[in-house]
Amino acid sequence: MHSAPLYEYQPSFILGFHGCDEDVGMRILCGPEEHLKPSEKKYDWLGHGIYFWEGNVARAWEWSLARQAEGKIKKPFVLGAIIDLKHCLDLFDRTSAAQLVSAHKTLKKLHRLTGMKMPKNVGHTPDKLGRALDCSVVNTLHELRKEENLEEYDSVRGAFLEGKPVYPGGGFRSHTHIQICVRNPNCIKGYFKPIGTDGFAAIK
Repeated sequence: MHSAPLYEYQPSFILGFHGCDEDVGMRILCGPEEHLKPSEKKYDWLGHGIYFWEGNVARAWEWSLARQAEGKIKKPFVLGAIIDLKHCLDLFDRTSAAQLVSAHKTLKKLHRLTGMKMPKNVGHTPDKLGRALDCSVVNTLHELRKEENLEEYDSVRGAFLEGKPVYPGGGFRSHTHIQICVRNPNCIKGYFKPIGTDGFAAIK
C-alpha cells in the first residue's frame, strides 16, 4: 500500500531549528557555505540528510548545550530555517508505515542472503537513541523507490517520543519532539538566527 502522491506534498512552510557550533551557524548565515552538511551517521533514525527540530528552538538549543558539555562543539548556537517539505515521507501518515514494512522485509532478505547481521536499535532507555535499524530501513526505502523509478522524497518527518513521563502515570514525555530530515537542500528556502535564543544559555 502506497500513499496517494497528491497527499504526499505538504501545503505550507515550516520552521526548523538546528543546534550546532556558532562557527558553523555563522558560516551559513554569512557565507561562503550555502547549506548545512547532511548527516550520514548509522543511527540517524530518519535516514541520511540535514536534521531539524520542527518549531522547537529550545530543544535545538538544549542539544547544542549537551554537545558542548561533551566537548564536541565550542560555542552553542541555534540556526533557524524556513523549510518547504515538498514531497514528504510523513511518518504521521498511516500509509507511510506500509512502505517501512516493505523496506524492512527487503532489508531482512538482503542480510539473510549475504549472511550479515541485521542492524539494531540500541540504547539504555525505551527511546533507543541509537536507531541503526530505523536508519537502514528508511535508507532502503529510498533505494527501492529509485529502483522502481518512483519519485524520490525530498524530506522525512516523524515524531520522537523521548524522555521521562512529565508526571506519574502520564503518557506525555519530557523531550518528545518532531524532527525533519531534509534530503533535498532545495527544500530550505532560507536560514536565520532566531530572536531571543541567547536567553537559552541559562538552560541546564
